[in-house]
Amino acid sequence: MASTKEYKDYVLKQLSSLDNISYKPMIGEYLLYYRGVLFGGIYDDRLLIKKVESNKKYELSEEIPYGGAKSMYKLDNIYDSEELCEIIINTYKNLK
Repeated sequence: MASTKEYKDYVLKQLSSLDNISYKPMIGEYLLYYRGVLFGGIYDDRLLIKKVESNKKYELSEEIPYGGAKSMYKLDNIYDSEELCEIIINTYKNLK
């Protein structure tokens, strides 16, 4: 199942307080970037981010984005924009 444009648009709206968020469509899904760094993606209308040490404190569940891929953290609470942006910033800092 591919992700919907509506879900992608909602996620981007929730992240709008962050500067320089971008995405690339990829076979029905969306790769997400913050300041040019790939931090996660939208897979089957699920927001998943790369696993980094600093995000363990959020106790996020792990899911596989697609067959054969490494597990990622799933962000269930996409309605809390402030926490969502905090998690993305923490992820970015650990990846750059």
